[in-house]
Parts: sequence; C-alpha cells; structure tokens
Amino acid sequence: MTSEDPGSRTLLLRHAAVVATMDDDGREIADGALLLRGNRIERIGRSDELDVVADEVIDLSGHVVLPGLVNTHHHMYQSLTRAVPAAQDAELFGWLKALYPIWARLTPEMIRVSTLTAMAELLLTGCTTSSDHLYVFPNGCRLDDSIEAAATAGMRFHPTRGSMSVGESGGGLPPDALVEREDAILADTRRVIESYDDRGRYAMVRVGVAPCSPFSVSRDLMRESARLARSYGVGLHTHLAESVNDVAYSRERFGATPAEYAEALEWVGPDAWHAHCVQLDAAGIALFARSGTGVAHCPCSNMRLASGIAPVRAMIDAGVHVGLGVDGSASNDAGDLIAEARQALLLQRVGFGPAALTARQALALATRGGARVLGRDDVGYLAPGMGADLVAFDLRDVAYAGARHDPLAALIFCAPRRVAWNIIDGRVVVREGRITTFDLPATLARHETLSRALLDGA
Repeated sequence: MTSEDPGSRTLLLRHAAVVATMDDDGREIADGALLLRGNRIERIGRSDELDVVADEVIDLSGHVVLPGLVNTHHHMYQSLTRAVPAAQDAELFGWLKALYPIWARLTPEMIRVSTLTAMAELLLTGCTTSSDHLYVFPNGCRLDDSIEAAATAGMRFHPTRGSMSVGESGGGLPPDALVEREDAILADTRRVIESYDDRGRYAMVRVGVAPCSPFSVSRDLMRESARLARSYGVGLHTHLAESVNDVAYSRERFGATPAEYAEALEWVGPDAWHAHCVQLDAAGIALFARSGTGVAHCPCSNMRLASGIAPVRAMIDAGVHVGLGVDGSASNDAGDLIAEARQALLLQRVGFGPAALTARQALALATRGGARVLGRDDVGYLAPGMGADLVAFDLRDVAYAGARHDPLAALIFCAPRRVAWNIIDGRVVVREGRITTFDLPATLARHETLSRALLDGA
C-alpha cells in the first residue's frame, strides 16, 4: 500500500498534554493537536490552531503523543519458546543449541500465530514499524506466513528473508536438518522480494535479505545475498559481533574481525544494518560511521545472554546510525519497545556514566533512529507529509505520578506502560488500550496450544 487520495478520511487528535514531534528542532507542543488525512499527517500544532472539522475527533487530554516506535530487530516466531528451561542460563551459542531442535518442529500456522502474538505485544507498547528476521523454514514454513500475519495486525512491516546454509557437519553452529541449499535460498529470496516488496513512500511492506550470521552461512552466500539485495534495491541485515564467542569464531575461521569480514563481503553501506554489535571495536565503529552502516541495539537480549554492553555512546559520537531492537522473544523474553528504550538508557549509564544517554536521546533511538536504520524517510518523526504513524501514552497512570512535569522523561525513567492509542498508516489499531484489528484473546489461546505442542514434542 502506498499513497492515498488526499481527499481521504480525516482524523483530528487534540488536547494532548504534549506532542513530541522528534523533528530536527525537537519540538514539544503543549496542548498539541494533529490532523491526519488518509495515511499521512496534514497539520500539526497547538489545539487552538487546529480548530477544524474532521470525520473523527479524539480527545487526548492527559496523554503524551510520540511518533510510532520503530523496531529494527526481532525473531517473532520465538514468542512460542520463551523461558525454555534448557536455555534460561546460557550464553549465545549454548542458548541456540538448546533451541534449534525445538525450532525444527515449527509449522506455517505456528509462524503466523507467533507473529501475530509478537506484533500484539509491540503494538500495545508503542511500536508501529517492525523488522523481523525469520531464518528457519522447516515443514513448509515461508516468509509469506509472517507477512500474512502483519497484514492482519496492521503493522508496518520489514520482513527479512533469513537463511542458514552451514550446518554442524560443515563447521557451522546449527544442526544440518535446519540448513538449506544456497541456490534454494537465493531463489526463494528473489520470489519473496518480487511478490511483496514495495519501495513506494508509506509502503506497508519492505522486504530485506538476511543471512543469519557468520557462523551459520558461507562466505559465498553472504556475498551473493548482498549482490542480490542491491540488484533489487532492498536492505541487508544480519547478526554481527554479538558476543566474545562470535568474535573468536570469526577470527579463527575467517582470520578477521566481524567488521573486517563484513567489509570484505560487501556488507557495509547505508542499505545494511547489523544486529547487536556488542563487541564492535573502534576500527569497526569508524568503518560503520564512514560507510553509513546501521546498528540494531538490543540491550535486554544482550544482558539476558551476558553478551556485554554495546558501545552505543561511542557509536553515536562517531556518527553511526543506531536504532533499537527487542530481539527474539526467546532471548529477551519480551517485545516491549518502550521498555527497550528505558533499558538502553540504563545500560549505557552502567557502562559509561550518567551522561551516556538522556531520556530524549533514548526516545530518538526508538523513533527516528530506527527509521533511519531501516532506510525510511516517511516515518520516525511527526511533521506534515510524514506517514500517519503515532502513539499516545496516558500520563494519568499511577506509574507516572509525580513525573508529569516532564512527560517524555517520565516515559523512560518510570516503569513502562502500555499505550492508550496506536495509529498506523492513519488507521487506529489500538483504541483505548485494546487492539482493534484482530481477536487477541483467541490468538493467545491458540498460541498457548501451539507453544505446548512445540515444547512437548521436542
């Protein structure tokens, strides 16, 4: 879906306690209002400046309005395998080895229902645009299954066609039963791009190319995937420098740091973004800044797997494009993007001092930072002509008591809460705290049944 007729339905949001635009000037508009026409923002200002007639009017008294949050890294199918006992106390490689055999039992229905469930959690915590990295395709699973779920949820979606081609017998980490032939991977990646990718402004689906990691695919697949992506003008995504073991594997197998390996295989540039980069060294940071390469920072997952503290402050100071990601539901084990922004602030301060990240900088990472990492110039901040993606949090919640004098800081320093409203592409997908696009209780019931079947059969 791209542009709509400018004469489309109008929605007026008014009397917000503050509208935080996250624009270049950092405007925060008290008693703010926005007029949406179709799938874009038409006007923004004080409520007394937008005294207009609209098809629907929503009173946001007591609410703070933000651009929709942008999630740059996820594995939504993992919502089926949260808190698995064998993986609760492991680092990255041990965690993966505990879960690979379970994921080998995934079915297409499991992909659809787990994606819907993961998206529900994102929608209810302020996310309007999300990437997803699906790299396991057993039993007939396809990326199409998650794209179908996103259409149902109403999420603006960046699905990436992941892959694993080097199994244990070839020196890789995953079991041989979960890897695919490289010719089949590239052929299906082309099919998905040609079937779903939309490069238009306000696009609801943009497909990316995403070999899983240096320890699960070959050099040839990394290189050919980059060339395929660039032939279609789509983004490139993978995991990089997530842990010390990840770095050691790269040095031993390839004779290079992860950043050097990425550069040699043409995996740097403004169309590429890498998840984690916890162990990215100074030379790697300089390379990413110089080349415009993006980073998806996933603080909760990095802490959960004891991967370390990503040098986000150093990245920002060097000019690296950084966004936030919740990472997989089995390594977080949550999909709460406003909580991820809070954790980003807290973790940077633990590692680098109290001035390492401010509340507004954390929100910038979660909004316009993420949009830039995903290559979007139509979402991430609020202004006329931008996509109509925005969320509203109710400041009258007990969690914010005593902090309403600075609503934006309250969102980050206080305990995370769900949104009251979430609007994507001009459509209300969360109204007064409830998802409007699908039956969440029924989805959760089916999700629980599938999760039990998956775990019981492993």
